[in-house]
Amino acid sequence: MPLDPQVQNLLDTLMAAPTPLNRLPPAEARTAYDRFIAARNFAPEPVARVEDIAIDGPHGAIGLRIYTPDSDAAGVPRPVLLFFHGGGFVIGSVESRDPQCRRIANETGAIVVAPRYRLAPEHKFPQAHDDALAAAQWLFANAPRLGGDPARIAVGGDSAGGNLAAVVSQQARDAGLGRFVLQVLVYPTTDFGFTLGLPSYDLLDEDYFLTRGQIAWYHGQFLPPATDLHDLRLAPALAENFDGLPPALIVTAEYDPLRDDGAHYAERLRESGIAVEYTCYPGTIHGFFHYGAILDVARAALDQVIDALRRAYQS
Repeated sequence: MPLDPQVQNLLDTLMAAPTPLNRLPPAEARTAYDRFIAARNFAPEPVARVEDIAIDGPHGAIGLRIYTPDSDAAGVPRPVLLFFHGGGFVIGSVESRDPQCRRIANETGAIVVAPRYRLAPEHKFPQAHDDALAAAQWLFANAPRLGGDPARIAVGGDSAGGNLAAVVSQQARDAGLGRFVLQVLVYPTTDFGFTLGLPSYDLLDEDYFLTRGQIAWYHGQFLPPATDLHDLRLAPALAENFDGLPPALIVTAEYDPLRDDGAHYAERLRESGIAVEYTCYPGTIHGFFHYGAILDVARAALDQVIDALRRAYQS
């Protein structure tokens, strides 16, 4: 279908920016990106408690923002969601996905833990992935301290955050950390080097926001010279073994170059007998999930995420 009119208006605004993000210094790009999203995202809902803490990681302290909702079942451990924001490992922040985290906490009754993983170019690959794994290790070990149930932990993220969620799911299985009850992958990058040559990669040559120039900028900022693009942390879709991974909700967008990253990953999981709920939202583009104030499709996708989490926590 053609672009949704709401999405077309958003895309027109994005493409009219006087200076594209990939022409800005990373620090300025982060500020511009967060400011643009904040004006178009959901209004943040009140949550019973929001706390910022720091945990130890292999490269130093890692910040975590913890959202704890009201609960009628006092003393009963709550489910937990570990959620990683997107932004190509260069931009993005917990703040830019704060409204989504708040609503998920309130609607599911789950504690939402959002890590402030390290960003490039200050911190190159694999530091973001090291931080993500450290956050997962800490959460499996410390969920009860938060009032959480270590047997009901889900993981999720959008775009680069979807990559981190998929990778951490594989690492948690391989290291025997625990098994997430669900992995929520919103237009994930599962082949960061575009080594698979999937059909949707042709959309990089169109003006749907995520272009070859934008991807080249992310690569240049994040990847050290001579990085192996087949490293499973960059390309979890290349893993040989998908057995024992958590069930998945995978959300993609019709006009997103990463559309087939999500579709292909869904198929790889299904081939190993993993339950997968896959939805490609028509008429929309990469990044739509965090524009809840202006896009009906963003509200629909968040509702789907909340519903999938509720079901996973109850099973």
